[in-house]
Amino acid sequence: MTTTDYLISAALILLVIPQMRGGRLTPRTLLLPLVSISAAAAHYLHSFPTEGHDVQLDLFGVTMGIVLGLASGLATRVSLTEDGAAYSKAGWLAALLWVLGMGARSAFVYWAEHSGAHTIAQFSRDNLITGTAAWTAALLLMAVTQVVCRLVVVRVRAYRLTSPLVTPAVA
Repeated sequence: MTTTDYLISAALILLVIPQMRGGRLTPRTLLLPLVSISAAAAHYLHSFPTEGHDVQLDLFGVTMGIVLGLASGLATRVSLTEDGAAYSKAGWLAALLWVLGMGARSAFVYWAEHSGAHTIAQFSRDNLITGTAAWTAALLLMAVTQVVCRLVVVRVRAYRLTSPLVTPAVA
């Protein structure tokens, strides 16, 4: 991994800090993670290999991103401020899921470039995965999906609290 790779990974992992501090849901809180993950995708993603089982690897990455993003979004507290604005704050579980997803990808890349290269190459041959571009695409799809799913869950939950058209369930 290059210095740029480490900085991008750290920036994505550290996005959890503003989530844990909590704050009003504004366009900025929506755009910061989207811009960050888009920049990472633009830097790393050069192709979407579709030979062998590359698409299945992509689908696995997307599935893991959905699971982590949904769980992280559901583990984030969404409430209203006194003036009726939507507010969100990630708890420890949401932060752990975020760091787990972002950190696991960084750890995988580090392992792939060091002691795991032979193991990954053998796994790729055995499972018809065409190479590093396929792994890159799958890992980035996982990250993008995790970010987008978390944002959607938090925004939908906030919308349900703030929208006059959505009436809360009566217990």
